[in-house]
Amino acid sequence: MTASALTRIALRDFRSYADAEVSLDGRPVWLAGANGAGKTNLLEAVSFLIPGRGLRGSALAEVGRRMPGETAGRAWAVAVTVRAGDDETRLGTGVEQAGAARRVVRVEGEPTPPGRLAEHVRQVWLTPAQDRLFLEGAADRRRFFDRLVFAAEPMHAAHVQAYEKAQRERMRLLTDGPADPAWLDALEAQLAEAGTLMAEARARTLAALADEIATRGERPFPQARLSLTGDWERMAAEGRASAAIQALLAQALKQARDRDAAAGRALTGPHRGDLSVIHAEKDRPAAECSTGEQKALILNLVLAQAARLARADAPSPILLLDEVAAHLDARRRAALFDEIEALGLQAFLTGTDEMLFDGLAGRAQGFRVDGSGLTRVG
Repeated sequence: MTASALTRIALRDFRSYADAEVSLDGRPVWLAGANGAGKTNLLEAVSFLIPGRGLRGSALAEVGRRMPGETAGRAWAVAVTVRAGDDETRLGTGVEQAGAARRVVRVEGEPTPPGRLAEHVRQVWLTPAQDRLFLEGAADRRRFFDRLVFAAEPMHAAHVQAYEKAQRERMRLLTDGPADPAWLDALEAQLAEAGTLMAEARARTLAALADEIATRGERPFPQARLSLTGDWERMAAEGRASAAIQALLAQALKQARDRDAAAGRALTGPHRGDLSVIHAEKDRPAAECSTGEQKALILNLVLAQAARLARADAPSPILLLDEVAAHLDARRRAALFDEIEALGLQAFLTGTDEMLFDGLAGRAQGFRVDGSGLTRVG
């Protein structure tokens, strides 16, 4: 493991922050303050240090600070220093003009593709928006699981993007025309290739998570039995050869052209699968468990992924846990703090009450967040 941590965060015109900077020592960080004070905004800024749209899924124009009367968000920037072992690296991202469609990423001041960020920072996060993960549609669970996959295999995000791009183009041809067979063949070949890579990465992550969760029986978090319902993930999990899965997926897409055109959406492929989670001790689907049990099940998945990534030969993950502590009883809250420390990970936790983090006294840096910015506590 390459122990990684942020030692400096600087924000400019990001959400509620006009200009803020904080120095960190690599330990866990807790942020306490009233709702709307800007706690989650700081976590969101950190989440932009990996490819994608951050933990809120926001458009770039939404995160720029706006004063009263301003109709558009300003240009914004997030800059950090990452320590990995004895080395430090400066990373930055943001938009240079208000309304820009793409964000700029820099490593040591030099422009770089967003995908290179994974060489320096990996993240796993849990937010209140995921509290209803088991009650919402399959798309939400796929996105949640794909983020876990991406943390372990950064190329997974590129494969998902390639798949979605080819799928949009295929559906445009099927619904708007002209449905040129040769062009559809080419797009379906791209879909089959990217889709197979997606299915295989999901199957690998699922197997690794299941193994990790099986070792976590002594912790006060419920164990889960995991499965993926998609045919393509099932084939990958069974060890079917990549070429065979790819050929079957391409054939299935070709045969589904008329049906997909009539439905106005693609009904075949790895974008249709779902993550199934069973509370192992109760042998009940997660959706039938209490709200507290569901939260603990999700947290155990996140911690299991963080634990296995902490042992990998890659940057150790940074945990972003937004309003998690308040939903745990004292026993589970203490177990969460102990595990974060035992894994040697930097975690950012938020809550409205400073007392929630009493168990981290001497083990973390604390900050009070209010309209004036960030104030170190203790």
